Amino acid sequence: MAAELFEEDVDEPRLSGCLGGFLRRNPVHVGPDSSVREALGRMCAARVGTVVVVDPASLRPLGILTQRDAIERVALVAGDLDEPVAGVMTGGVISLPLSASVHQARLAMARYDLRHLVVLDGAGRFVGVVSRGDLYATRRLETEDLVEAIQAATDAPGLARVAGRVREAAGALVDEGAGAEHVSEWIAILNDLIVLAAIDIAETEFELPLVRWCWLTFGSEGRLEQTLDTDQDNGLIFASESEQEAEGLRVRFLPFARRVNELLDECGFPLCKGGVMAGNPKWCLSLGEWRGQFVEWMRSASPDDLLNATIFFDFRPLAGEGALAVDLKDWLLSTAADNPLFLRFMAGNALRSGPPLGRIRDFVVDRETGFLDLKRDGTRPFVDAARIYALALGIGETSTAGRLRAAGAMLRWAPRETDALVEALNVIQQMRLRRQRVPGTPPNLLAPDDLNELERSFLKESFRQARKLQQKLQIRYQL
Repeated sequence: MAAELFEEDVDEPRLSGCLGGFLRRNPVHVGPDSSVREALGRMCAARVGTVVVVDPASLRPLGILTQRDAIERVALVAGDLDEPVAGVMTGGVISLPLSASVHQARLAMARYDLRHLVVLDGAGRFVGVVSRGDLYATRRLETEDLVEAIQAATDAPGLARVAGRVREAAGALVDEGAGAEHVSEWIAILNDLIVLAAIDIAETEFELPLVRWCWLTFGSEGRLEQTLDTDQDNGLIFASESEQEAEGLRVRFLPFARRVNELLDECGFPLCKGGVMAGNPKWCLSLGEWRGQFVEWMRSASPDDLLNATIFFDFRPLAGEGALAVDLKDWLLSTAADNPLFLRFMAGNALRSGPPLGRIRDFVVDRETGFLDLKRDGTRPFVDAARIYALALGIGETSTAGRLRAAGAMLRWAPRETDALVEALNVIQQMRLRRQRVPGTPPNLLAPDDLNELERSFLKESFRQARKLQQKLQIRYQL
């Protein structure tokens, strides 16, 4: 069953899509006192295989019943079709809000082994159901049962072993020629599951405070753009009523966070050299403290602040109370949009270096190494520009492709123009992944002479697209 979660098709929904776009039919629901017969009748009439049981007054979901459940729990045991559906439904509904991304839905389905996911509106009311069939177009790619292996790991050695298997399988995908976006999604889901497993292990070793908290991921992990060579960038946010309470809660959260960081290091995600980890007191903060930190970065806009912006502004929730991260994201987008001077500083910083295109030769290589840096000079111009557009336009997406598509729609770029930008990003990302499969070579460095004529042409045009994107920033901020 887990293999179904990683099937590739050109028509598959993008990671950045929201669940609201997948609710194509009216929601089918019944009250807890309705009979199983009535529930089955509703399913047949609507031609669906699932009905959600809701509280009639609040429309909050109480459980879910599928046709398979009715067969196994009623028909096969000679049960009574007129008994209340509450007695045979599956309780403890896993749900996500309308604004949740496709990635979040796929991750939840993988973690909890679900075929259907309940969707709620902002008030927590039932509005529909999405299924695996909605989120995965076809079934073509077969893979090992890595999801179950991750979830079966109960200690550090077991989790480290399966993390090694994930890296091997990801490398095989690259070798088979899978597209960059698909590989990134594959890596993102499995790495997220590894982090969740590490958090589960650490939670059994510590007594955490009874307050709301959320594990955050930053940088490439936050953007769902991890490659085969990656360290960990994470933080922790928690609810607190005062500065004094925040300090006491931080003391209690830090040992747990450090343990998670250690477990991830054992799983092949090296400790961040810059200390961007939840186990660092600087990044284990209350909601108010995170807001204060972002305000300080936007106010001073020093080189270090701008560097931090490239890491911390690309965050997403992974474990715990995701609403805390949503509150922080909504506040950040509103605050950044009202700070055009800071955005102009960010744009100026993003334009300090351009794609390595030469006037005489195709490419300008680094004088010291003789290589092109596919991360610094290739993907970063896209990532930096997309981040600035997201902050300026209030775009909640974290992936670079998602941000570019959203910005293109809002600014009315020609669709083919946006598509060219995304395809150029994917070409460079694909080359990065392939370089990381070459033993004994720097993971992001490439010698132009190693490319064939067609590859050189693709890379050159991709760099040209990066230059065009930078020119858009230059015009927007008059730099």
